[in-house]
Amino acid sequence: MSRTRLLAIARKEVIQLRRDPRSLAMAFLIPAFMVVFFGYVISFDVKDIKLAVLDQDRTPRSRELVQAFEAAGRFRVVTHLARPDEIAPLVGRGAVRMALVIPVGFQRDLAAGKSAAIQAILDGADANTASIAMNYAGAIITAYSARLVLRTSQIHAPVVAEARVWYNETLETANMIVPGLVATIMMIISAMLTALTVAREWERGTMEQLAATPVSRVEVILGKLIPYLGIGVIDVTAVAVLGILVFQVPFRGNPLILFGMATLFLLGSLGLGIFISAAVKSQLLATQMAMLATYLPSVLLSGLIFDLRSMPVALQLISTVVPARYFVVVLRGVFLKGVGLDVLWVQGVAMIIYAVIGLTLATRAFHKELA
Repeated sequence: MSRTRLLAIARKEVIQLRRDPRSLAMAFLIPAFMVVFFGYVISFDVKDIKLAVLDQDRTPRSRELVQAFEAAGRFRVVTHLARPDEIAPLVGRGAVRMALVIPVGFQRDLAAGKSAAIQAILDGADANTASIAMNYAGAIITAYSARLVLRTSQIHAPVVAEARVWYNETLETANMIVPGLVATIMMIISAMLTALTVAREWERGTMEQLAATPVSRVEVILGKLIPYLGIGVIDVTAVAVLGILVFQVPFRGNPLILFGMATLFLLGSLGLGIFISAAVKSQLLATQMAMLATYLPSVLLSGLIFDLRSMPVALQLISTVVPARYFVVVLRGVFLKGVGLDVLWVQGVAMIIYAVIGLTLATRAFHKELA
């Protein structure tokens, strides 16, 4: 392998990139746009839940309970109802997410030491929001009950559960989604950028010139990869900084581990793109195949959004060959947990295997012969 020939191929690819504003926009603008867009759009946090209150008791205790819901910061009381038949129209047209019904005798039962039942009616059309709202309501009622016990009888509740969340203390969706987005975005962008490289040579008729040069297949592949690898490292840095500054995602790990793993992941993704480009020899078809091969697997089967353990066994097995699955674990581990290679070595081995497979496929698929 000649260093001079390798750098000459890399310089040629840089010149072609400079002449292609669309590829430059895809390389530098799209990753930043995607992380900001998806970071705001993909959210499992439920806030500002519109609440209707039907207080049939109208006592200090019932008003305290309503105030507890308002003070929690998750619910917003938009209307107070007078009759039960007013609930269905509001919930039915989506004017409120939940209706809180406090029956007559609520304060009397509490004063007598009895259990006082209340009712929460939720809109189950959006099952995820309803489930989260129900959990919020349960937590508020539990806290209210505990305060009431302490205030009235001056004794501690027999059992008090205290939950402590590690690594994502505020349970913000952005802390979970944004690090994982780096894997998805870089896999898509890397494969799509290099999917144009060899196909562009065929469509522009410059493959004849490349075939006439004394460069080897390995030199061509590595020479074409070097500029895009540099772009990928810049993109990873930019996306990570955006996540930290814009979404306040904590970074607790070692940057060297992050960039080492990212380099291996980028090599595999770039090699996959060149493999597709060399196999189909058409920029349009190569772009479409690269999108199909990267977008759906990296979004659906990487653990970015959906828990893999809750999927059918067949899909769990398929996900084991999705490289983004392992890089998502690396990113969350480095960003949120601050763990090192003693924990992430399995994912590191997977990244090495992915890089080797990607480069091998690219080298074998590329042929200088014009026949």
